[in-house]
Amino acid sequence: MGKREKRKIIGTAIRPRLLVFRSHKHIYAQIIDDLSSQTLLSCSTVEKEIKSQLKSTSTIEASNIVGKTLGERLLSKNINSVVFDRNNKPFHGRIKAVAEGARYIGIKF
Repeated sequence: MGKREKRKIIGTAIRPRLLVFRSHKHIYAQIIDDLSSQTLLSCSTVEKEIKSQLKSTSTIEASNIVGKTLGERLLSKNINSVVFDRNNKPFHGRIKAVAEGARYIGIKF
């Protein structure tokens, strides 16, 4: 591991942490305020409203929809910028699709 992976990513109330977890079948995203140890928002392909739009929950299209949905929920709570935590996974594929979906809505990283 290099220095960048060892560095701790911390989210605040003003700029919370967007954590992305990827399993083989689903993708999960959470907005976390580390100072108060609370999860502010979450979104995943397990939710009925997102799952109904998809053929498969393990695609880049599904990840992009999760990012867009999470971005809309963030804007409704007046949060415009986040710290991106990719959970030590490479920034490509489904992880990148979540980030692009949130950026498309207007969230700043």
